[in-house]
Amino acid sequence: MSEEKDNPLRAEKRRKLHDLKNAGINPFPYTFERTINSVGAKEKYNGLQTGEADKDHKHQMAGRIITKRPMGKAAFFTFQDQEGTFQAYVKVQELSEQDQTSFELLDIGDIVGVSGFIFRTQKGEISIHCEKFQILTKTLEPLPDKYHGLADTELKYRYRHLDLIMSPETKRIFEARTKIIKYIRNFLDSRGFLEVETPILQPIYGGAAATPFTTHHKVLDMKLYMKISPELYLKRLIVGGFEKVYDLNKNFRNEGIDRSHNPEFTMIEWYEAYTDYNYQMKQFEEIYSGAIKEVNGSYKVMFQEKEIDFTPPWRRLTMIDAIKEYGKVDVEKLSEEELFKELKKHGSDLEKSESKGIMIAELFELVAEKHLWQPTFIIDHPIETSPLTKNHRSKKGLVERFEPFAACMELGNAYSELNDPEEQRARLKNQEVDRAHNEEAHPMDEDFLHAIDVGMPPTGGVGLGIDRIVMLATNQASIRDIIFFPTMKIKD
Repeated sequence: MSEEKDNPLRAEKRRKLHDLKNAGINPFPYTFERTINSVGAKEKYNGLQTGEADKDHKHQMAGRIITKRPMGKAAFFTFQDQEGTFQAYVKVQELSEQDQTSFELLDIGDIVGVSGFIFRTQKGEISIHCEKFQILTKTLEPLPDKYHGLADTELKYRYRHLDLIMSPETKRIFEARTKIIKYIRNFLDSRGFLEVETPILQPIYGGAAATPFTTHHKVLDMKLYMKISPELYLKRLIVGGFEKVYDLNKNFRNEGIDRSHNPEFTMIEWYEAYTDYNYQMKQFEEIYSGAIKEVNGSYKVMFQEKEIDFTPPWRRLTMIDAIKEYGKVDVEKLSEEELFKELKKHGSDLEKSESKGIMIAELFELVAEKHLWQPTFIIDHPIETSPLTKNHRSKKGLVERFEPFAACMELGNAYSELNDPEEQRARLKNQEVDRAHNEEAHPMDEDFLHAIDVGMPPTGGVGLGIDRIVMLATNQASIRDIIFFPTMKIKD
């Protein structure tokens, strides 16, 4: 924040800090034993009548000062702990000399500990009457104005600690995030899944079409990549005999930043032997809608002033039918040249004609995604876009894959996993050729292929984006509002 020489408020707070030290008072004690928090005190003493006090029981409370109202030789002040706010009342002459000095040098933002009895004021507010007062942390940086908070979103993300202090709504959003993660974990645990960990630093990246971050290990003198997906490692665990596994993890993709993308993001991937994408579609909508209801009490949510209904079952729509419905184009009847012209008509950045499957996927993104507001499974993708997925059992040129959408955003990705070792090797060989002009193509991973050679049972695999479900559940339009510390440019 601002330098002290440019900020009289910081200079005044620093003077008070030195005055405390010169008075022999430690403004940073090591511990303080609390006996009750703000919510507990309000619940315990909800039955107190106006003016009534419980002087027989003493309590110790602590928190950050957010308001202070001097009244001559007395004062009311409000402090904030993790659960909420609580009012305190102090008569200065009742305090010890040291406590009086501490109180006189108190500023908004300081963290304090108080001891006393609980009473209800004449205005009906449950409060603590302070008999002892102690500064636990003397602060130097002034808090933002309580009525305006952090109006600058750049400051909200850079100084998240201030945002959390000033905004109960921000705190509620992140509490909802934790609740969603707990629900998803409990859901899978209750079905016999085992939570596992996969490497963040990997010698070969894979499992998604993405550009990786790179680093270098000095001792081994080797290039390493930060995880873009845990998929290939989780499949090895399925081969090894764990039939239900999941990894709730951070992934890293060296790509753009926008309202729904951050280079570091959270997702969960799970793999379940002896299932396919049809089974996992039902499980996905159950776990997703259940998490939404857990946080909001309903399957229906308002997102950016428009309702989304997550009540299962969700709509199923093939990618080709989605293009027909929303783009009025029957891609099955078009040649590659005609399809390329259709793409350019809709503003595609493709410089030359690609395989038909690649162009179908591109056209879907251009004409259909923006219409997928209500939860919808887009199923049966072109084989060229899905090198780790089983061929569709009845549709030539397609694979058994689904991507769920809502609010025009992709929510996840899932396959009937490819386990034919010869076909898997052939697919990755084709990807290896593509890598000459496409860094996002899958590299050849011989260790993974060795595992597929050993034998992977029929398996359904799913990836679910944690950040986007939190956005939808809490009505936040930007991913940066539901990540504690989003990636930001370094401040000069």
